[in-house]
Amino acid sequence: MAKHKSADKGKSSKSSAGKAKRASKKAGRTVAKATGKASKARRIGLLVGTVKGAFYLGTDNKRKKWKLEGPHFLGNEVNHWVLDPRTRKTMLVAAVTGHLGPTVFRSTDSGMTWKEATRPPAFPKAAEGQQAPAVKRTFYLAPGHESQPGVWWAGTVPHALFKSEDDGVSWDPVVGFNSYIEGLRAKNEMYFGETPGGAITHSILIDPRDAQHMYVGLSTGGTFETSDGGRTWRGLNQNVSVVDFFPEKFPEYGQDPHCVVMNRANPDRLYQQNHCGVYRLDRPGERWERIGENLPKKVGDIGFGVVTHPRDADTVWVFPMDGTEVWPRTSPEGKPAVFKSENGGKSWKRHAKGFPSEQGWFTVFRQALKSDALDPLGLYLGTTAGEIWVSRDEGESWKPVVSYLPRILSIEVAER
Repeated sequence: MAKHKSADKGKSSKSSAGKAKRASKKAGRTVAKATGKASKARRIGLLVGTVKGAFYLGTDNKRKKWKLEGPHFLGNEVNHWVLDPRTRKTMLVAAVTGHLGPTVFRSTDSGMTWKEATRPPAFPKAAEGQQAPAVKRTFYLAPGHESQPGVWWAGTVPHALFKSEDDGVSWDPVVGFNSYIEGLRAKNEMYFGETPGGAITHSILIDPRDAQHMYVGLSTGGTFETSDGGRTWRGLNQNVSVVDFFPEKFPEYGQDPHCVVMNRANPDRLYQQNHCGVYRLDRPGERWERIGENLPKKVGDIGFGVVTHPRDADTVWVFPMDGTEVWPRTSPEGKPAVFKSENGGKSWKRHAKGFPSEQGWFTVFRQALKSDALDPLGLYLGTTAGEIWVSRDEGESWKPVVSYLPRILSIEVAER
């Protein structure tokens, strides 16, 4: 990883639901077999996005000694930095810059040089006399399906989905999704209000068995699914609660998923960390189960991130935060800990070895809790206090490897 060079130049019917159940048990077994082995990566890199730039943290597969490089894009807000797993060379960075505004930067040489996208995500210009929405930030980047080289997806603030078919050079709105969300918003504006970070589109999940099948999360708005590559969409929010002041506790849409993840070994298993709890969904089911109610009552089940084991769909980790009346967005009682379940959320165990036992007033944002695929699995979290913590024993114990960075917004794990 070289030093950064300047980049400034640079359907709701039953039949539709049936299509969403497309995966047979045989397909599920095929995916599990293909992904059921531990990674043999020799190098691990963490791609870290912060409010003041990006940093690269590298190590070998022992994960004992780490080297920090950066900052890259110093002074710019980096929401997401992603390595394309299909090429292991192409990288995209979603950034909000001081004078270019929200944009996407591209590298095709593993980050040695960067260029701005020729046409970053942007809404079409409005007709004369009308006002068009403006992209405030590109928040989430997702490489397309393995069978679609050069395809990328992007979620923005405000709510919208964009697609690139030329490896991130140019981006176009996904009309089917954007029109669908606008239609729902017109019915009830309150259900698509802004969070402190804006109206965020995130958690773009592509089914590894079917390039046409995807999920997208909206804060606020809910979780949505397409089975035809983004042309038509449907809500997937049954039994997911919303805030108490809404007229309905379980509406069709309007929920606030903070993070939604798909299990790598079993893509029919989804987890989400929501504004109102931790949930699990087993497709082709439609009803989410609130597994966060099994966490200790004094801790609660509010947080941002969730990560699931790539080889075991029943193993999942969360980092709870204080969800009391004032929502301070800190560790509960200033005692940070990761909670792990090995039975799909039926029970949880607290792991705090290495964390401060008191006066640890930080939390972890939705894109800053990740894992690798080694054996034993490594876990990584970046905090609002600018620290990166590493666990080499699947969450049993933790060690800080970097301190004093700007507030961390995201972490992605690059294995090579």
